[in-house]
Amino acid sequence: MTMKIAVGADHAGVPLNETVIAELKRLGHEVVDCGTHDPSEPDDYPDYAEAVGRAVLEGKAERAVLICGSGVGASVAANKLPGIRAALCHDCYSAHQGVEHDNMNVLCLGSRVIGPELALDLVRAFLGAKFSGEQRHRRRLAKITALEEQDLRGLK
Repeated sequence: MTMKIAVGADHAGVPLNETVIAELKRLGHEVVDCGTHDPSEPDDYPDYAEAVGRAVLEGKAERAVLICGSGVGASVAANKLPGIRAALCHDCYSAHQGVEHDNMNVLCLGSRVIGPELALDLVRAFLGAKFSGEQRHRRRLAKITALEEQDLRGLK
């Protein structure tokens, strides 16, 4: 099944970004390219997290791949957008299980942590998985949505 996939990376993710985009196109997916392609330009991973997250939330992409140096900052930033369920994955089990159980819609990768072949395996596992829709998983996702809808600014 082919999909529209948003892809974004900061300067640290550029080489891996290019590899992922090429593989997505080879597999027949449509790529929504959120940048960047110039590692010499200073930039900030939250900007790319917002770009890929908005692409998913606005229906311009079904899922997204987000890349920074470690993948941690990208994951943290993407998860600030209500409705985005982003996870940093270093193994294929988590990449597919995150979709099957948690309806993960953004795969985060650390370009300084994993190599290109593992990254491509992770992308294929992520895209090949489907949300199970089991009652226990829907119940847990409803709790996550409830957390997103809470106004926690008054907590100290």
